[in-house]
Amino acid sequence: MSLTEVRVDVWLWAARFFKTRSLAKQAIDGGKIDLNDAGCKPAKQLRTGDRLKIGRGEERLEVEVLALSDKRGPASVAQTLFRETETSRVAREAAREQRQLVGAAGPAKRPDKQDRRELRRMKHTR
Repeated sequence: MSLTEVRVDVWLWAARFFKTRSLAKQAIDGGKIDLNDAGCKPAKQLRTGDRLKIGRGEERLEVEVLALSDKRGPASVAQTLFRETETSRVAREAAREQRQLVGAAGPAKRPDKQDRRELRRMKHTR
């Protein structure tokens, strides 16, 4: 049996973008998912060749639907359902590198007793 259309929330769950269909539905309702550069609803029918923009936390993905599935299978099968666009992959890697650079510049340890005293002094002098 070959599927011609599948609900967007079901496909996102089957393709393992979200752990549950309910989380996929919440992301769609929250405006984190765009179908063909327009908003969508959870029950919108998805076809092969459609483009999805998916936002999960700080991560932004743009994928093309290659195959349809309404059943959640192994991750190896889920990876065959879509292809991430080259621009999306490059942007995602650049964002990851940027987050690592920002994280490296932050404090390497928790403030000790001396640091806490200095913070208190700075807060009370204002």
